[in-house]
Amino acid sequence: MAQNSFIFGSVRILVEMFKIALSSLRANKLRTILTLLGIIVGVSAVIAVVTIINGLDQTVASTFSAQGSTVFTVSKRPMVITSREDLIKFNKRKDVTKQDLEAIQRLCTLCWRIGYSVTGRTTLKGGDNVSENVPGQGVTLSMFDINAYTLEAGRLWTTEEGNAGQNVVVIGADILKNVLNDIPAERAIGKTIRVNGIEFRVIGTITPMGSVLGASRDNFVMFPVPVGERMFGSHESLVINIQVQNSSFFDDAKEQVTSIMRNRRGKVTIINAQGETEEDQGFSVESQDVFIGLYKSATDNIYLVTIGVAAISLVVGGIVVMNIMLVSVTERTKEVGLRKAVGATQRDILLQFLIEALTVTAIGGTIGVFTGFALAFLISLAIGFPMQTSINAAILGVGVSSIVGIISGLYPAWRASKLVPIEALRKE
Repeated sequence: MAQNSFIFGSVRILVEMFKIALSSLRANKLRTILTLLGIIVGVSAVIAVVTIINGLDQTVASTFSAQGSTVFTVSKRPMVITSREDLIKFNKRKDVTKQDLEAIQRLCTLCWRIGYSVTGRTTLKGGDNVSENVPGQGVTLSMFDINAYTLEAGRLWTTEEGNAGQNVVVIGADILKNVLNDIPAERAIGKTIRVNGIEFRVIGTITPMGSVLGASRDNFVMFPVPVGERMFGSHESLVINIQVQNSSFFDDAKEQVTSIMRNRRGKVTIINAQGETEEDQGFSVESQDVFIGLYKSATDNIYLVTIGVAAISLVVGGIVVMNIMLVSVTERTKEVGLRKAVGATQRDILLQFLIEALTVTAIGGTIGVFTGFALAFLISLAIGFPMQTSINAAILGVGVSSIVGIISGLYPAWRASKLVPIEALRKE
């Protein structure tokens, strides 16, 4: 019973202290607003960037993981090259050829689907509409399954049509809009468009996939590989796409393909940019994880910069809180002396001023959370990215701002608690 009374009494005292803190903040509105600004800016920056990057993470992960962990490529050069020296080195490798493709098809027992594409830029014309610099892809039929494309209307070409190199084309949603007057996908089937001046018959349309990082994924035309080789030439090194049936086969399939390529290439020696001789595998085997890793390294840097900016804002906000609290202690010296004269302990005074500092920073943190979410919403609306809110980010924002308040309020609160009642009462 006594314990319950003690707890109830402590809670009642804390509530009273919070009421006094709020009353003090209301009495000095301009000072309170200035105190809040540093906290709000810091917390808003963190919340906005974390929310936007979480949305980007979701978009990028869903885009590059559409194939799951079942697809990898074999190519002459890595998908990501970070220096001129590396570019020179990789360009000295032998091309990946159709003979390599056939060897993998023949010897890789864990490879489920294997395909490749021949790519280039095209100019499309439909009636009076012209669309330039459109990605054109001569692809094997297996590439539709490997890339997880789905048909919105029509069909794919048959093996016979593909082998014969017929002028048939499957188009993305942007081509419907830009070249075929935005007609429904079903009505596009059978229409004729010109690709680099050559007449093609539309036999299928791909379901819209949207955009990533501002780049449309629906602006393309696809036709059989022999057509692509006629249009763009077949001298380029192949990028072979390989899919396994289950992600559990992924690593073993990569090992199989690597062994097949090594056996075909033998020991590869190249001269690097410095003119030195070094051993080289002679080819690259990679999955889409390389893009996700590159993206994450970029966003990690953004996180660090944002945390730095937010930390500076919070430090400035903390200094402002400390200064305001010191001014408040000076202005309320008589009040402190009176409270101590009627029985308030050093602990009570310390707690009172700490609660005031905590209250103002917690309010700033809460406002900063809502401001950050609102800012993230506006940015995501403007650039078309999904907004991924996080309760953890909100808790972190309020929590960090509250910690800043406690740290900033410690010295002013300690100073107030050390005031001698008689001297404080004499203060005018």
